[in-house]
Amino acid sequence: MFDRVRKSWAGFREALRSERDSGGDKRTHNLFEAAAAYVSACAEDDQERIDEAAGWVSPEALSFGVNELACRAVIALARERDESPRTVARALLGLPVS
Repeated sequence: MFDRVRKSWAGFREALRSERDSGGDKRTHNLFEAAAAYVSACAEDDQERIDEAAGWVSPEALSFGVNELACRAVIALARERDESPRTVARALLGLPVS
């Protein structure tokens, strides 16, 4: 558990460092805005918006943001359904409950 948190934090720090070191490129969106736009565009199958959101931050930052969004969504649904996050995640992916 703590190893996962440590690795996520390290990835987040590296993504921030990559953005800062990218030169004079000013970003107008943070990684969570990019992740929200990217995931919603994917859900609507809007390739133009997918490409736009993917360009707002580094691929590593986008990956971290999408992962964080997925975790928060599963937790919110689990609370709403009064089920475990594991059960909800497996149901969303169409996997049998184990």
